[in-house]
Amino acid sequence: MIGACASGPVPDWESNAKTSIDHAVAAYLAGDTRLAASDFERARSEIARTGRIDLLGRAELVQCAARVASLVFEACAGFEKLRPDSAAPERAYADYLAARVQPQEIALLPPQHRAAAAANLSAEAATALLRGIDDPLSKLVAIGVLFQAGRASPTTIALAVETASAQGWRRPLLGWLNVQLALAEKAGDAGETARLRRRIGVVQGDK
Repeated sequence: MIGACASGPVPDWESNAKTSIDHAVAAYLAGDTRLAASDFERARSEIARTGRIDLLGRAELVQCAARVASLVFEACAGFEKLRPDSAAPERAYADYLAARVQPQEIALLPPQHRAAAAANLSAEAATALLRGIDDPLSKLVAIGVLFQAGRASPTTIALAVETASAQGWRRPLLGWLNVQLALAEKAGDAGETARLRRRIGVVQGDK
């Protein structure tokens, strides 16, 4: 994501930034907001050494993608400050994360998100495509975008729960389980509501 696309030894700023971003995302998904913020600030500092605003923008998008995967829908403020100096693919991805990508921008998205971004997909087709995304975080991001756009079916939501659970990602798992809980309560399904509350309690560490 932040590679400088140069041959030869990897500069220390690049390896340090990548490590910090990876740690920040892992901490965020695990539910440790404080550690995530600290690691991301370290990554931002390393990238700033290069003066590359475009790379800073890409790093901000990684952070915002983790939020979308966790159902935290808020403006990607860090990227928006850098939008004027960002390339078209980064601007398109930012729009995608906000569920407002335009048809002409879809070709600029990362390959794993292009098909899922098509607005004319049925719920069944979308779920099948999502199952084909190998990277679990990309899969959760895509489902988060669909949910934000009001296009996530119960089957798609179940896939998000399955994906977050398999990775042990507490924050997104709790978010998606609470979506399922709201659906069960709305449907008046007392048994499913009780089951989901028990599962949420386990994830939260309730005694």
